[in-house]
Amino acid sequence: MNRTREITEDLKEISIQILNDSRAELFMDQHYLALALGSFCYAVNTEMKGIGTDGAYLLVHPKILADLYEENRRRVNRIYLHQVYHCLFRHIFKRLRPDKNLWMLACDMAVEYLIDSQNLRATRIAHSALRDRWRRELSRHVRVLNAESIYAALTELSPDASALAQLQTEFSPDDHSLWPALGDSRRNPPAKSILLRKKWEDLSGKLQTEMESFSAEASSGDPSLLEETRVENRERMSYRSFLRKFAVLREELHMDMDSYDSILYSLGLELYGNMPLIEPVETREVKKIDECVIVIDTSMSVSGQLVKSFLEQTYSVLSETESFLHKVNIRILMCDERVLSDKKIESKKELEQYMEHVQLIGEGGTDFRPAFSYVEELIRRKQFLSLRGLIYFTDGKGIYPSKKPPYETAFVFCGEDYDDSALPPWAMKLILPAWQLEEEKHLEDERFVWPMEQR
Repeated sequence: MNRTREITEDLKEISIQILNDSRAELFMDQHYLALALGSFCYAVNTEMKGIGTDGAYLLVHPKILADLYEENRRRVNRIYLHQVYHCLFRHIFKRLRPDKNLWMLACDMAVEYLIDSQNLRATRIAHSALRDRWRRELSRHVRVLNAESIYAALTELSPDASALAQLQTEFSPDDHSLWPALGDSRRNPPAKSILLRKKWEDLSGKLQTEMESFSAEASSGDPSLLEETRVENRERMSYRSFLRKFAVLREELHMDMDSYDSILYSLGLELYGNMPLIEPVETREVKKIDECVIVIDTSMSVSGQLVKSFLEQTYSVLSETESFLHKVNIRILMCDERVLSDKKIESKKELEQYMEHVQLIGEGGTDFRPAFSYVEELIRRKQFLSLRGLIYFTDGKGIYPSKKPPYETAFVFCGEDYDDSALPPWAMKLILPAWQLEEEKHLEDERFVWPMEQR
């Protein structure tokens, strides 16, 4: 028994030494990752299938770690950095996608491609033909190789079982069984997961600040890391929540029992017979959609399927009882380089009929100005009394108006091939990846939502 204990302690000591050496080598190449690299406690676990993390501990199987180190110590460095990036990008905490295995593969591919692109001395290894081929294929579908974009592309490409097994062998060197996202409440209590997520969010925010403001080495040497960190750290908002921002406060006839005091009511009846001291409030204030314009870019550069998904989500929010006034004034325009159609919606029933028979028309070039000129003419003709705002669904590749209109304007960029470089400073924007738009069909409201950035 004593001999077994000694062997166990020796293995633990060797494993910790290997991990310390790996951290030191990574630090020499990436000083700006010092806090993240030093955030793990080490532990040995012979039940592990390799190396993994729960956000607090880096757990290793000593035999697997020793074999990996003996084969090539750079592979140990890569798998250490692999765990750090999983945590910095909060992969281990994010809600699992419908295809759990494909989602975890996407997380691994995002991390591995990032490490490859950095080409660091401590992690540099030869790339396989399979890895390079899939990088070229994914780059044709997405701009930034982050987990969500890769998952959407893999879902579309739908690799067969054999190809999927090859990808997992190539890109998944670690054990994901400890991820808090898997929901094992015994191993990862909710309170602990929340604290760990906040810790890594803070570390990621500090990393971004350093790369943008202080570290010339970081910003020039790791542009891919900076870009992906920005994507993960930007403020996020779901399209459903975003659309509700165009609702206005209105008073309607409705019994408001929340402000009704039953004690005073009963006391009045007790003291005066039939004279309650307080009556239920007969009106309430609610936020509902009143007047707005929705413009659909139907040019050839915008996917018809994305437009339909956008309309379905818009319909889902606008048709909610709490969002609709009895009579509304919503205009839905279709536009490429000119206004092609204008549908006026005044009731929930009209919106339902429109969605049943909607057909996309257009496929010309893209010019945003005609839609704004058309709305300006509607305002001049008193078609709108208090226009709340205009939402323009587009890929951003067009000519913008030169001046700010007298109402709020938001551009919704969907998919991966959008261009917001010419967006005017007065416009709001919502970046809505295609996979998120599809998922929101099935979700009441996303816990982790997508960005709205106002310049």
